[in-house]
Amino acid sequence: MNSDWGWYPTSSRPRAADGIKARSRQGAIGATWWSRRFTDVLESLGMGSRLARGKNYARRGQVLNLDVEPGRVTAAVQGSRARPYRVSLSVRSYGKSEWAQITAELAANASYVARLLNNQMPDDIEDVFASAGLPLFPKSARELVMDCNCPDWEVPCKHLAAVMYLLAEAFDDDPFLILQWRGRGKDELLNTLRAMRGGPDADVAAQDNSLSECLDGFFSIRAPLATFGTSAAQPGVVLDRIPPVALSIRGVTLADVLRPAYGAPDASDL
Repeated sequence: MNSDWGWYPTSSRPRAADGIKARSRQGAIGATWWSRRFTDVLESLGMGSRLARGKNYARRGQVLNLDVEPGRVTAAVQGSRARPYRVSLSVRSYGKSEWAQITAELAANASYVARLLNNQMPDDIEDVFASAGLPLFPKSARELVMDCNCPDWEVPCKHLAAVMYLLAEAFDDDPFLILQWRGRGKDELLNTLRAMRGGPDADVAAQDNSLSECLDGFFSIRAPLATFGTSAAQPGVVLDRIPPVALSIRGVTLADVLRPAYGAPDASDL
């Protein structure tokens, strides 16, 4: 009997020379609230060992490239075979009418516009999408179309998991990639917001105008000032209000010693 019967040579995973490596070396991947919102969907699937292997792929640089376009993310992942696997993640890309509604809501709020122009994701931007009945992030795996041409029949496989983790870090670097995945690029969105707010310098100009309009009277008195006075009838009234001091000079209390000085005319009145 051949002792080698049933033995199959193990395949070694080719190392990717120029792959994309996750910055996170251990623990969770995703540093911002928006990237964590995305990885929460992945980690809610209960992938077990495939989740750990996907993180390992992401950290070893097995993902060769990552491209985000409206509705679709594509990547190449170096697996156990010589030829990299092709991976894609698709979501619903919103159309013009849907983005017109979203953009109008964003433009109506100066805080949203200011943060987006500063390359920041507003904390409650999900509410804007929700008000339009459109989710910003996939809420479950059912809202994602995941595909990989590897022989693993499980979905998502470790190659898909690796791409999703690196996509989360890409969202950390550029939150506008989330919006681009949903169908609206950064430049197009910001240009539309500027136009709807009255031009690139509309908010700054409005602030400058409002300030310049009030400069002439900024330091003027808006209302009569209250007047305060002291009674000259009792020059030593202050001395009468201080608590008794257990100190006397030759049998005379301290208040009585000081009283002549309080009754004397002020030098500035002379």
